[in-house]
Amino acid sequence: MRVAVVLNAVLLSMTFAQVQNEAVPFARYLRESAVPKSVIDTFLNENSWAQFDGELGYILGNYLPRDGMDRSLTLSTTQANGQRTSFLYVNRPCRINTYGDSFTQCHQVSDGETWQEYLAAHLGEPIRNFGMGGYGVYQTYRRMRREEQREHAAKYVIFYVWGDDHIRSLLRCRHASFYRWWNHQGGRMFHNNFWPYVEMDLTTGRWVERENLLPTRESLYKMTDADWMYENLHDDLALQMYVFAQGYASDIDVEAVGQLAQRLDLPPAESTSPAKELRAYVRHVLDKYSLAATKYVLARAGEFADQHGKRLLVVLFDPGRVLPRLVEGQARYDQEIVDFLRENGFTYFDMNVVHAEDFKCFRLTYEQYRRRYFIGHYNPSGNHFFAFAIKDTIVNWLDPKPITYRPGDDSMIRFKDYLPE
Repeated sequence: MRVAVVLNAVLLSMTFAQVQNEAVPFARYLRESAVPKSVIDTFLNENSWAQFDGELGYILGNYLPRDGMDRSLTLSTTQANGQRTSFLYVNRPCRINTYGDSFTQCHQVSDGETWQEYLAAHLGEPIRNFGMGGYGVYQTYRRMRREEQREHAAKYVIFYVWGDDHIRSLLRCRHASFYRWWNHQGGRMFHNNFWPYVEMDLTTGRWVERENLLPTRESLYKMTDADWMYENLHDDLALQMYVFAQGYASDIDVEAVGQLAQRLDLPPAESTSPAKELRAYVRHVLDKYSLAATKYVLARAGEFADQHGKRLLVVLFDPGRVLPRLVEGQARYDQEIVDFLRENGFTYFDMNVVHAEDFKCFRLTYEQYRRRYFIGHYNPSGNHFFAFAIKDTIVNWLDPKPITYRPGDDSMIRFKDYLPE
């Protein structure tokens, strides 16, 4: 009897996995993305990893996810102003605010194990963390633009661009891109609801910035309605391209993809392309679309910084698609972003290059190397490595230098303007 029960469980699991990976019509895929009401209830009314935000969709909340090293719980909390909780030198003036996705937020470690806290300890001054898991480049820009006009604005701004952040900028609701495999844990890990986004008007070829379609707590319950999800996402071209390329959707708006390719100066798809080749072509067009969006957003971020007298530092890191290619001595797919930053005079720091050089110091496979620093996101050692990798860039960027890097010896004994009189 026990063998039969186990066998049935295995068969059910295999069937579920097949359904999860099944390519279905895009309309059906969207309707199946509707969220259970109980998940929205928990997200809005209980302590959870993320909390609702009317403009951005969500920001960091207060929770203890069991996602840390050695399966530990991680203390993930936020302060009244929306930044991740920090401890070091918080009574001192803050010159640096940081923005980005989960690699800025430092998901999977506790509040005191972020790269910002490690760096603050070394520099002797606080560094604020406004990163949030799931954000794309555009959502990071919107967070930066908002916070840098509030009382906690800073002169120095770090803008972190990670992995597939390029594509996230284009999505109206990232939840619809990964709901098949994400575990919301009943709502406590729910996020990536509707948010502001950017897209190209295919008629004019111009970029258009769009607002969050669900800006109130009450309106968020529309995500429980399958028909509403379809009506408001069926013309999200970036989403359709992404799920088609992933093999989740069986159909694609070939005409719209062709228009987009033309706007991006890309060749059209072969009309007789088999499905596998068509999916690869759509992914290529989506990559180019998303990188073009990133260049638009970075230009906007640079303009904002200039207009408000701020210094901007852009960080690049992609351990999924860029770093493995650099390790193998191959060309990176995002080279046009590096070229854009260099040609337009941005100050930037490329963590991909740092890791590629560090990899040469070991006789390990790439996967063995990753386990030194990653548990999905950086582990505490990874955040420490990043902090000291970027340290020189930040010290050279700041004026005046942090107290630990100022010239002369007297500061070491006087602590003028540092300790209370």
